[in-house]
Amino acid sequence: MTDVEVPLQKIKDSMRATWMAGDFGVVAKTIARGAEEFVARLALPKGARVLDVATGTGNLAIPLARSGAVVTGVDIAPNLLVQARERAAAEGFAVQFDEGDAEQMPYADGTFDDVVTMFGAMFAPRPEVVAAELARVLKPGGLLAMANWNPASFTGKMFRVGSKHVPPAHGLAAPVMWGDEATVRERLAPTFTEIKTELISIDFDMPVNPAGAVAFFRKYFGPTRMAFSRLDEAGGAAFAADLEALWTEFNLADDPAGHTVIRNEYLQVTGVRK
Repeated sequence: MTDVEVPLQKIKDSMRATWMAGDFGVVAKTIARGAEEFVARLALPKGARVLDVATGTGNLAIPLARSGAVVTGVDIAPNLLVQARERAAAEGFAVQFDEGDAEQMPYADGTFDDVVTMFGAMFAPRPEVVAAELARVLKPGGLLAMANWNPASFTGKMFRVGSKHVPPAHGLAAPVMWGDEATVRERLAPTFTEIKTELISIDFDMPVNPAGAVAFFRKYFGPTRMAFSRLDEAGGAAFAADLEALWTEFNLADDPAGHTVIRNEYLQVTGVRK
């Protein structure tokens, strides 16, 4: 396949469809503990006005609300926001969830004390635009905190397998470059100071064998589901085989025939708005 320039609106429409595919809420449950730990490390003050960018089903927004923050979540996928609202209502939290694009958010300049995003804003197609937008909605002195899959992580490896079978649109930066320390510092330097990075461990622990893990992601994880949908039968079989080989190689479970444990990691990034 050859690289083809794709119009931005088509990229945006594809991204929305991707995250609406499958059911990310099911996937989100597998990393919910990691999200809670991320929020706990930030220790934001009670009453802080916090924006969760690409909130999905509220993995960060809900524990932030529990900690006493005044939370707004924004996401491009309306079906995920339905689940986020249901989760907040079930716990009695008045979290505001809005549909919106991380590159053009519906908020005034300096609206929020803090902005967070976990495995979310990193997928926006134009890194320089999303970096400026994250800064725009933050007040001076406000904290930005990101959790971004890094190139060396298991997820980074999984995305590389996907790109081999379904090449991304020409000219788009790889989302995992948000997890590359030098790159993220360069992107944030114009508008942030006190930029700090740290690699954080997060496990995929699933009660299935590697083939079952691949089937799980194929069914529920939008990017994997959409990648398979673009392949014919032979291409899909080859993609599945490569994914299963990857999950098998990195499976640390004592009982790999019925259990999969992957030691994953992400880059935690924090910076203070200038």
